[in-house]
Amino acid sequence: MDADKTWDINISTGREWALLLILAGIQFTHILDFMIMMPLGPQLTQAFAISDAKFGLLVSAYTFAAGASGLFASLYIDRFERRRLLLVLYFLFAVATLACGLAPTYETLMGARVAAGLFGGILSAMIQTIVADVVPFARRGKAMGVIMTSFSVSTVMGVPLGLFVAANSSWHTPFFGIAGISFVLVVAAVYVIPTLQGHLHARGETGPLQGIAQVLRDPNHLIAFCFSFCMIFAGFSIIPYITIYMQTNAGLSPSEIPLIYLAGGAATLFSAQIIGKLSDKIGKLKMLQIIATIAIIPMALITQTEGMGKIAILIITTCFFVFVSGRMIPGMAMVSAAGNPKNRGTFMTLNSSMQSAAMGLAALVGGHLIERNAEGLIENYWLCSVIAIVFNVIAVLIARQIKVYR
Repeated sequence: MDADKTWDINISTGREWALLLILAGIQFTHILDFMIMMPLGPQLTQAFAISDAKFGLLVSAYTFAAGASGLFASLYIDRFERRRLLLVLYFLFAVATLACGLAPTYETLMGARVAAGLFGGILSAMIQTIVADVVPFARRGKAMGVIMTSFSVSTVMGVPLGLFVAANSSWHTPFFGIAGISFVLVVAAVYVIPTLQGHLHARGETGPLQGIAQVLRDPNHLIAFCFSFCMIFAGFSIIPYITIYMQTNAGLSPSEIPLIYLAGGAATLFSAQIIGKLSDKIGKLKMLQIIATIAIIPMALITQTEGMGKIAILIITTCFFVFVSGRMIPGMAMVSAAGNPKNRGTFMTLNSSMQSAAMGLAALVGGHLIERNAEGLIENYWLCSVIAIVFNVIAVLIARQIKVYR
């Protein structure tokens, strides 16, 4: 599988960078819309008088909706021109996020989160598909590094700013900000993203169910799906409950929580670029093996920070963000190249559904594992680390079996 399977989109280097920045911006708002729920956990549980398990359900609702919409989208995603489909979905995502900010009750917020998941859950797959269509495999690690930088920006700027705004106004306000940025990016995307329809000619008259069947019949696709599931499950066994644990057990105040995301985001802002370049230089698989192995250390330590000093906590959480998110750069470069180009959109959408399911299941498992004792402290969080490490190791073993279209 060594043929270059981009669709010969002739754009200048400057246009390519503008495209990557717009896609990173879309990814930024999509990730921030999901991530902002986790640091807002203490405020939402208090505002709606809900349990940690119900908060976990609120987080999972988005991901389960995203997974369901991904399954449905796999029927049609390769049957439409990519640019137009992305713009429509992103606009509807912005509207749903605005509805989250307007939600007056737990039930209405749940409904708005489901709607945001239905439209937003497909965005990552669309972005990765467009990158794979336009950027050759030899440069794709660096390109994925740019896209993954959106995770860093969402933590270094978005999450702390969202928490600050929420602390000084209400939890509704961050959603208004995300929606506003999204509407601006919709307009910018109209002028920057090129028309992408090479896949329409390649797939011919294949029906939607036939397209899915072709994807699912390919053993390489199934291996890639299992890899994605394990990678995401490992991270989200821990991530949704970091804020709650740090406030209740580690003793950080609400005003100190943004420091975790600020330090972690700032570090990954630089590490993502380095990991992306090294992935292209020494190989995606080798880089994945290195980063995922190192990630085991902060995975084990982050749920054991009770009684530690603030500096030690910041070092551990920063390493967690750097290496756990860093795994995804070479990992997603491999996954984006594992799909047959003529059905790449269907493959990436099904992969996105797999990732969404992993997020939701991991959040639910974590929510049922952790408990509150009589003093209100979190117990059994260490079990989430055990699960994360096991799935992380399985992902690395599976990655060796993935074949890529270069």
